Amino acid sequence: MSWVLLLAALTHFGAYLAIVGGLAKHEPKWHAAVALVVPPLGVWWATRAHMRVRAIVWLVSLAVYVIALGIAKF
Repeated sequence: MSWVLLLAALTHFGAYLAIVGGLAKHEPKWHAAVALVVPPLGVWWATRAHMRVRAIVWLVSLAVYVIALGIAKF
């Protein structure tokens, strides 16, 4: 089960970095800076900037991580 946690965490972090990088390429640029501090805003802005796949990967990997963590603690 620990490999699922690791894979979900790495996927989540990778999607997060991809979102911040994508936001840095779009206007307004300050969205990327704020997304570094408040990740859910980055996901919201990513969906508005047509980066829906990145946002979905971020959300699904978060859900997988939380579920796997709950199962691991059970």
